[in-house]
Amino acid sequence: MDIFNWFGSLLGYLLWFLYEIVNNYGVAIILFTIIVKGLLFPFSIKQQKSMASQAKVQKKVRELQKIYANDKMKLSEETQKLYQKEGVSMSGGCLTMLIPFPILFGIYYSVLYPLRNALHIGADRVNAATQLLTQIPGVGASFGTQYGEIQIIKHFADLKDYLTMFTPEDMEKIESFSRGFQFLGLDLLATPQSSSFSSMMWLIPVLCLVTSIGMQIYTMRKQPGAAQQQQGCMKYMLYGMSLFTAYLAYTMPGAVGFYWTLQTLLGILQTFLLNMFYSPADLVARSEAARIARRELEEAKVQEIPLNQQIELRRVLEKKMAASTGKSQQKEEKKKLPGEKKTPQKSKGKSGQSSSDYMGTKK
Repeated sequence: MDIFNWFGSLLGYLLWFLYEIVNNYGVAIILFTIIVKGLLFPFSIKQQKSMASQAKVQKKVRELQKIYANDKMKLSEETQKLYQKEGVSMSGGCLTMLIPFPILFGIYYSVLYPLRNALHIGADRVNAATQLLTQIPGVGASFGTQYGEIQIIKHFADLKDYLTMFTPEDMEKIESFSRGFQFLGLDLLATPQSSSFSSMMWLIPVLCLVTSIGMQIYTMRKQPGAAQQQQGCMKYMLYGMSLFTAYLAYTMPGAVGFYWTLQTLLGILQTFLLNMFYSPADLVARSEAARIARRELEEAKVQEIPLNQQIELRRVLEKKMAASTGKSQQKEEKKKLPGEKKTPQKSKGKSGQSSSDYMGTKK
């Protein structure tokens, strides 16, 4: 988890910078997620292009699989040649798919551990505070979980007299941070599970569920073939994972569920924009048009052979073809046909007449 904490600490500077501008954690998370999504959008475009390029050659790959079904080595060789000919990388989308993951986890960790990653308070002082608070009877268990830092911010007004391990500068940051978690009447530090119905915190897990199901439905509509092939898996993703995400949002502090909901909404918007401006069919058409244009440019660079050289080259080729045809005819004449007897040659006498003329015609 160290690598994710490192990304979380790095992105936490942006989150704290935005918070100091707007003085509201909910608005800061919205701006923060939009900025990061915008930074990752070029990777999403590149991934979309890579997927479209690979889909373009899949039909030819399936034909090769039928031809070389019994020769795996030849199939691999011909497939590699096909990818090189089409200018498609077999692992082109892998890197672009992997790059956003540590960044997304870093965002999650910057929200989950605000004292270390957003306020950049020393980990030794944060650990000392959580260990001290876990000893409080009845409520100490909540400070020993991964949401302990959020709990410290939530109950800072009641705990600040006991948090002597923090410096005055740390205390000032935490106090300022604790006042900015009210967003549209919701307390983003509260947990929907332990909140009353009138607090409206149940809206966060409900929005998580609705946006997650909406994302899955939209994805399946844009990829109907994949949905039919993996119908059972899609159904599980549609209902099982969406319900699980909603359950996590119900048991976690509102800030985490709010971030997940916003992330899903922006994901739907991003998919919509990608399919509008970078749809697979459009990308394949652009790629084919670019290939034809490159071919025309290459043909335009080729110098035309002068007419007299063309005529001379044609004569040479015709002579070679005629000679080759004559040799093949001679070879055919020399071959003995099956069942055919060799005709005896007529011997000539001294007078130049043949033996048949001299002896007479045989009946």
